[in-house]
Amino acid sequence: MLDFNNTEVAFASKSNNDLRNAYILFSTMASPALVKGAKGITNFAVGAGLPLSWAVKPTLYRQFVGGETLAEASATTASLFRNNVSSVLDYSAEGGKELSDVERTYAEVMRSIDNAKGKEEIAFTVFKPTGLVVGHILERAVAAKDSLSDIEKTEMDNFRTRFFALCRRAYENNVRILVDAEHYEYQEIIDKLTEEAMESFNRERVIVFHTLQMYRHDRIAYLKYLHAEAKEKGYRAGIKFVRGAYMEEERERARRMGYLSPICATKEDTDRSYDDGLRYVVANIDDMELFSGTHNYESNYLLANLITEKGLQKSDKRIWFSQLYGMSDNITYALAGEGYNVCKYIPYAPVKEVLPYLLRRAEENTSMAGQTGRELTLIKTEMARRNMRLL
Repeated sequence: MLDFNNTEVAFASKSNNDLRNAYILFSTMASPALVKGAKGITNFAVGAGLPLSWAVKPTLYRQFVGGETLAEASATTASLFRNNVSSVLDYSAEGGKELSDVERTYAEVMRSIDNAKGKEEIAFTVFKPTGLVVGHILERAVAAKDSLSDIEKTEMDNFRTRFFALCRRAYENNVRILVDAEHYEYQEIIDKLTEEAMESFNRERVIVFHTLQMYRHDRIAYLKYLHAEAKEKGYRAGIKFVRGAYMEEERERARRMGYLSPICATKEDTDRSYDDGLRYVVANIDDMELFSGTHNYESNYLLANLITEKGLQKSDKRIWFSQLYGMSDNITYALAGEGYNVCKYIPYAPVKEVLPYLLRRAEENTSMAGQTGRELTLIKTEMARRNMRLL
């Protein structure tokens, strides 16, 4: 029976020292003042060129990042796979938008696709479209439309070339690839490119997965559109669901620009949208494949129940569950133990380059009081089960 509260299963792969470190880290993240102070110190140190690895690597980095390189992350993926948990390796370096940054990101994602070839433990690869384009070209493409300069048109052409080259390499290597979602402002550009990539590469098997942020109130209608398009054009759609990453920014931009906010009015509306998406894809699983990326108990239970109700095997390779590395191990390992397909979304990058991701993760956990509290409760329960002292 699927049980997300069994801490013995959740933390079976964690040593006492791992648990104690996680307890200290999540206790810190429960304090907005401490997180804000740590962010200020970190930003100052980065600006001053001071070394940070000594402080970051044993704490935030160790909890949320799989390694600095693909080779280093391979130890993490191997450890997870021994517990029937697969991986998605995500190159998470963030920083400038110069051509050199774009070329570095493109080359590294290409290496990650080649690295995944033939490796059962790596279930998916992934890329963030905005990492493949310089400057603010996507914003300009939305604002200027047909009046882009020659240089801007060239950069958009280069963006398209990089986008399809990654999808093509994934197809050649028989490796699934997730296309991350972006801000509402230019998501339509990403939508069209991903639709075209799915039409090109998802005919014999599903390779390209589109990411739908279900906090947008138009995504159920768009999901049905994708399904109809795929059936008409003779391919199968790969669908990745997330709740969404830019809620406050999207609402503020809508207010500032004077258009209807694309974000659901309430959390309950978002939850309903996400769960309706799960129901729709499972009902039409012969036409689509599903990647469900969520830490929400109810949505994970729902998907497990939908698999049973549809008469599918738990191990049906068309349906995957996923959680972020370093979080919700109770969900991940419970699903793995029951035979479902589940993977961890694992960032990798050098410490300095992944710092923006780590700081955002710390802030998100601080603002998500329920998530942080849940992690702490589970850790404390397991520490008590092992007769460990909290400190």
